[in-house]
Amino acid sequence: MGKRVVVILGSPDPGSFCRALSDQYASAAEQAGHEVRYFRLGEIEFDPVLRHGYNQRQELEPGLLEIREAITWAEHVVLVYPVWWGSMPAIMKGMFDRIFLPGYAFKYRKNSQLWDKLLKGRSAHVLATMDTPPWYFNLVYRAPAHNQMRKTILEFTGIKPVKISSFGPVRYATEAKRLRWLEKAGALARGV
Repeated sequence: MGKRVVVILGSPDPGSFCRALSDQYASAAEQAGHEVRYFRLGEIEFDPVLRHGYNQRQELEPGLLEIREAITWAEHVVLVYPVWWGSMPAIMKGMFDRIFLPGYAFKYRKNSQLWDKLLKGRSAHVLATMDTPPWYFNLVYRAPAHNQMRKTILEFTGIKPVKISSFGPVRYATEAKRLRWLEKAGALARGV
């Protein structure tokens, strides 16, 4: 029996290799019998700035409400984005800032440094592209984007296990290499 899968493309560029990866993943997951909801953040209108932090409620735009509902519904969350300046694009960070709020993704405990993880029961897979060779990104930079996504966002809210696949360097990749990466994305989707 298939799983409920949400795929979120965090690249605002509709012609990006991330778009090709996320299209491939979503298509392969559907063909494998999974139920898929697919979002392209670059096509969704929303303010990525959490204007008042957690001090004042900021209504979610319809697109963000739809993504939040899909994450609630999902058993598996797939995030596809390029690593820019050692992190995710601002549009993806803005989505997390706006949706992963106290009371939805986590809940602070009264008079405690601990919190409740409200998104337990879901797994995740990150497909991250980069122009840096992945071995260099991991060894020299110590994978800041991957640590942020895994530890301080997904696992912080209870989403676990989190797998991360790095694709790079994309800038100089041959067409044959890109095709192999697309095949890998399809295989990952079939193996959810």
